[in-house]
Amino acid sequence: MTDFLFSPSFSAMLVRLVINIVVVGIIIDRLYYPKSKRRDFYFTFMLISIAIFFIVFFMIFVLEEMKGKTSLGIGIGLFGIFSIMRYRTDAMPVREMTYLFVIIALSLVNAISEGVPMIELGVTNLIFLVAVGLCEWHLKVLPSKIIQYDKIDLITPDKKQELIADLEKRLGLDIVQVEVGAVDFIRDMAMVKIRYRGKRVDGDIANELKLSKDQLKEFNK
Repeated sequence: MTDFLFSPSFSAMLVRLVINIVVVGIIIDRLYYPKSKRRDFYFTFMLISIAIFFIVFFMIFVLEEMKGKTSLGIGIGLFGIFSIMRYRTDAMPVREMTYLFVIIALSLVNAISEGVPMIELGVTNLIFLVAVGLCEWHLKVLPSKIIQYDKIDLITPDKKQELIADLEKRLGLDIVQVEVGAVDFIRDMAMVKIRYRGKRVDGDIANELKLSKDQLKEFNK
């Protein structure tokens, strides 16, 4: 183990780790966080990236020492990594799920890239970065809120403008889109999802109230 710490492989691993942390950090801090303002996912994405990098790297290293079973190591690593996608208990929005998948894939690529020239590795990471940046720039996803709304007489299509005006007055937001979900006529309540212009105003407070899984799936499409 001491020989490994001073070997070229260890130095190359540290370089790839730095590249991984820098690229993932840019994706999360400059592309994901400014729109979402979700520090919980910021924390999760960064630590999952570092954990996956080391898990895959040392799994491959150990199996190479055991008769060079690199392919087996990669297979086991992939199975374990992508099973992480189901470790959560709460429903994860599609955008966060996509970022999680990209970060897992990027960390995996950097971890198993031993022997790959640094130029090629850098170009690969740059492609990831540019692809995410272009998607964010092109789509310009608006921040959203899920609301339990009490005036169900305004949820009909012919009163959409009245609904928007009432929500803007009560929330103080410039609303551009309203989607009506589940309706409870017994309690005079409807689930409404709004999209508005401007920065997200709720910080780390969860957007979901006491919704069923079916309601969450409907709103997270």
